[in-house]
Amino acid sequence: MTETRTPYGTLRTGSLETIFERLAAILTETAGQRGDPFTIGLTGGSTPKAFYAWALEHSAIEASVRAGAVWSVSDERMVPLDDNESNFGIADRQFLEPLRIPPERKFPWPVTVDPHSAARAFDMRFHERFGEGRAFDLCLLGMGDDGHTASIFPGSPLLAIDSPGTHFSSVDVPGKGWRLSITPQGLAACRRIVVMVTGKAKAERLAAVMREPPGSYPVQILAEAAERVEWLVDDAAGALL
Repeated sequence: MTETRTPYGTLRTGSLETIFERLAAILTETAGQRGDPFTIGLTGGSTPKAFYAWALEHSAIEASVRAGAVWSVSDERMVPLDDNESNFGIADRQFLEPLRIPPERKFPWPVTVDPHSAARAFDMRFHERFGEGRAFDLCLLGMGDDGHTASIFPGSPLLAIDSPGTHFSSVDVPGKGWRLSITPQGLAACRRIVVMVTGKAKAERLAAVMREPPGSYPVQILAEAAERVEWLVDDAAGALL
């Protein structure tokens, strides 16, 4: 695995197996550093699904992680948890249930109410349970083909939020509907962030993110937390770096 310092965090490149091993190690490190409870914000997409399958097959999730973590997602769609578009629902069915994570260790977004109420309720419950000013101890993210991360898309109103205490919000994404998402302020409050980028389809955009001026893509907001950000990139996605 190669390591490079970038304006947006440490970038590590290797085989898919290697980056999955690294993520499992980060989970264990976080458990050791934060104790019980510590919070994990999972993310959606094909790469997390592949990690879930790999981790279960290799028994890669240590007992300290299973015992100490409270699991959520960094962004969510306004759909029922049993919907195939639900990030938390997929994580629960494909990962948390097989790990036998108890209900009290699961912290989904309240998608049964309107988006604004869902965001306010999640934010309030999160801070009541885990402490004011906190976001995830470990936030997992991906990067879209357009350079978005979480549900922070190009031109998103979340990029204009000027309230340090707003860690989670609702946002209407044109053409995609309402989403619930961690905000840039929430990312700044996370203790550790991991961005996973895999596949040759992401290679051109990842190279552009790393080379073009700050502000060109939403994911570049991670520059503000660069010392706490680690990119895990497979060889295909990192081919143009």
